[in-house]
Amino acid sequence: MDTLNPNHTFDLATTSLREVNGALHSDDVSGEIVIDNPAGAHSVAAGVNAPVKITVNGHVGYYAAGMNQQAEITINGNAGTGVAENMMSGTVVVKGNASQSAGATAHGGLLVVEGDAAARCGISMKGVDIVVGGDVGHNSAFMAQAGRLVIRGNAGDGLGDSIYETRIYVRGDVGSLGADCIAKPMRAEHLDELAGLLKAAGFKDDDPKDYTRYGSARELYHFHVDNTSAY
Repeated sequence: MDTLNPNHTFDLATTSLREVNGALHSDDVSGEIVIDNPAGAHSVAAGVNAPVKITVNGHVGYYAAGMNQQAEITINGNAGTGVAENMMSGTVVVKGNASQSAGATAHGGLLVVEGDAAARCGISMKGVDIVVGGDVGHNSAFMAQAGRLVIRGNAGDGLGDSIYETRIYVRGDVGSLGADCIAKPMRAEHLDELAGLLKAAGFKDDDPKDYTRYGSARELYHFHVDNTSAY
């Protein structure tokens, strides 16, 4: 693969996705990269591990920006299932809506969905920060282990089901809470934490006091016969 020079533009209407991702995976990738005409292609900019800036102009399919490390990736459109899945670091911003399982299993970095996110947003998240500008669907943050999920709109049923230590902040209404997920007090430390997350995601005008914090009741950490129906 030839050296990918800074400020390089790819057109997926004329260049194969394999070639584009291959260039993004090269050892000497650098600078700012633009990807035009994704047309719903799957795995766009997946597996990047370099401090580069990537702008994708259009809608993407499954697993865009998956396994991201270090890169700053902006998607000027909607994203399909599993955007930023298993992300380790860096930033992924979806300017539109995201389908189900956004940020699933992600270990670090920041995922911002400026529109709505569908079902299972942040399932099994392991340290990532996720900020959703609109609503999220059912079973979001299912078995979420670590990190923070901020929802500026409403949340569907089963929020935080079987949650571990992830903190969830919701400004709107919650359809229902999942097993072992409860509302918790918003102390000064949480207000500060939330303010920082909102600022990082571009929503600095929000008042953290308008949000409710949710987290684990810690009743499912160990088996107890009285909780059998919840397992």
